[in-house]
Amino acid sequence: MADALQLREVSAHYGPARALDSVSLRVAPGEVATLVGRNGAGKTTLLRCVMGLHRTTTGRIALAGREITGLAAHRRARLGLGQVPDDRGIYHSLSVKEHLTLPHTDRGRGWSLERIHDTFPLLAERRRTPAAKLSGGEQQLLALARVLRMGSTVMLCDEPSEGLAPVMVQRVGEVLREAKTHGVAVLLVEQNLRFAATVADRHYLLDRGRVVESLDNSAVRDREHELLDRLGL
Repeated sequence: MADALQLREVSAHYGPARALDSVSLRVAPGEVATLVGRNGAGKTTLLRCVMGLHRTTTGRIALAGREITGLAAHRRARLGLGQVPDDRGIYHSLSVKEHLTLPHTDRGRGWSLERIHDTFPLLAERRRTPAAKLSGGEQQLLALARVLRMGSTVMLCDEPSEGLAPVMVQRVGEVLREAKTHGVAVLLVEQNLRFAATVADRHYLLDRGRVVESLDNSAVRDREHELLDRLGL
């Protein structure tokens, strides 16, 4: 079976400055892989390159074995790539229900509204509420639900636990683990190393735009203090 997502020797620049330097990684179906690194290491740039929002200068990106390097972002989305950005991408004037019914939905892959409501009962309760009136944690759940509703087979999540209350961080973790059981692959940028270890199968350590190590959870636990020091946390 092909990897859900594969990057081979991907580089990217901002003007003359190199942001990514020959990054190679893979995420299998039903796997969560995290990108960990200091601020400025290139984590968000990598997600933007995968989504087609930032141009790569070299390398290849494949989705389920299909080359997508030259495709526009909207075409990547229709092939099953979904993004939960760090600002959540929520439209404050739209209701919860509108967020979940207006986007293009792949009927073969997308979660039904019934399934969304079963997984996110809080969103079912607040389906008529404008997104502007949701808490930060509720908006994060809505951003995750929207990607699943659209039928994304690969989710790109940028700091989903940032700024959330512990109970909401726990709920985000539950959602990511449930998505895994349904074969969804997740590439997760996360500074909260302890949270990442509860949901991820593999961790890529990014330093100055390069993947310098690939670690499993046992290695993360054994080297937690060292890694936190390297991350400046």
